[in-house]
Amino acid sequence: MIDIYADGADLDVIKIYNKNPLIKGFTTNPTLMKKAGIRDYKSFALRAIDIVKDKPISFEVFADDFSEMEKQAIEISSWSENINVKIPITNTKGKSSIDLIKSLVKQKIKLNITAIMTDNQIEDLSKVLSPEIFSITSVFCGRIADTGIDPVPICKKYSEVLQGTNTNLLWASPREVLNIVHAESCGCKIITVTDDILKKMNLFGKSLEEFSLETVKMFYDDAKDSGFSLSN
Repeated sequence: MIDIYADGADLDVIKIYNKNPLIKGFTTNPTLMKKAGIRDYKSFALRAIDIVKDKPISFEVFADDFSEMEKQAIEISSWSENINVKIPITNTKGKSSIDLIKSLVKQKIKLNITAIMTDNQIEDLSKVLSPEIFSITSVFCGRIADTGIDPVPICKKYSEVLQGTNTNLLWASPREVLNIVHAESCGCKIITVTDDILKKMNLFGKSLEEFSLETVKMFYDDAKDSGFSLSN
């Protein structure tokens, strides 16, 4: 079965999911950290890895200059053996991070290459990943789907391109529980899932007849509570 990684930056939620055997790892990013009100990056990361000791966890660099990204990646990696350092596939100027990734792989730093959406990006990446150093390749399938393009055949192709590179293909930014099924069907080894989607996973296998009746009752109860009437 595909590995499910909890995606977020709320330490209380991380504590809860770290005890859940269904959750095999954790990821976060600067946007999630901002949403959670994180101000001290290193303090947050150290507290998170103090909770998550036996599962993979990913933290992202936040510089835009490649030399500074490299310094950050080296330091972040030094905090714990279970860290994958997230490197965006380009910087904000659209310049490829491939040379930086190649350098970090040579230094045997475990990476999570993120924000991937194009064939050229995956082809370039496949040439620099090492069969000896584990990495994660995060394809932002949810965002691809937001443009009206089906990410399933894309990930099937990327899974083939990345064979022999010791990387796990990750389905990032899911939009619904069904994406877990999609991800597993197309060769992804990992899917990141946010708390709101994780809470819906208990619906797997639910009777649709029962679900339909519950929906009808919800509409009826809400109409009743609202005091709706067509009489004057």
